[in-house]
Amino acid sequence: MASSILFNNGTHKNILLEEFGTGLAVQANQHLVIHGDSAMILDPGGHKVYNKVLSETLSLLRGGAKLRYLFLSHQDPDIVAACNGWLMTTDVEAYISALWLRFIPHFGLDRLVEDRLKPIPDAGMTLDLGGAPLLFVPAHYLHSPGNFQVYDPVSRILYSGDLGASLGMDYREVTDFDDHLQYMEGFHRRYIASNRTMRAWAAMVRTLDIEMIAPQHGALFRGKEHVNRFIDWCEGLACGVDLLDDVYKIPGR
Repeated sequence: MASSILFNNGTHKNILLEEFGTGLAVQANQHLVIHGDSAMILDPGGHKVYNKVLSETLSLLRGGAKLRYLFLSHQDPDIVAACNGWLMTTDVEAYISALWLRFIPHFGLDRLVEDRLKPIPDAGMTLDLGGAPLLFVPAHYLHSPGNFQVYDPVSRILYSGDLGASLGMDYREVTDFDDHLQYMEGFHRRYIASNRTMRAWAAMVRTLDIEMIAPQHGALFRGKEHVNRFIDWCEGLACGVDLLDDVYKIPGR
């Protein structure tokens, strides 16, 4: 597992924990946000990466910060499967959409730690990370019905979860947006609910000052040009139920 600094002003750090896994499991990124003596990890992952992510996180926090929160963008196993391990070995509180609160125990959540699993209301919320406000912004149906993203006003990074996911390339950062589309299009057309949700999301995030969009899978978008091109692309993409005519067919007919 490799880590790289996305932002550091001396008090506030944003760190990418990058795992290019092998085998059948989809590649996933984990992100660590540190402000002063407090830290939060975003979408910590499943059982296959738990030991690596925990070890790397604790190593990065040796400077004195304490891990206080987990953010879970939605209910998929590549995000929440190892939640019980994090809650049992640390004192964190874990935040997830209220819609999925009663589903997470099916991943083996121990009753001793259930009170540290916290709901995010549909409208989102602000979390205080040691004096830095982090915004949990609605991203419902992108792709989960109960889905959130994190906007960090200090670093101006939008952590977009599965929105922006890219698969199959070997670089960390997008440099050629047009060439990068081949690694995004299939996923977004199939997994994202509809263009209506994309347009609503685009209108919302255009009100934020974003310097970087960091998805959970694949490469990140750095700089206003790439950020704006990605938002524009999402706004115009036909996806999900827009394409139902190509999906609902009797096999063999």
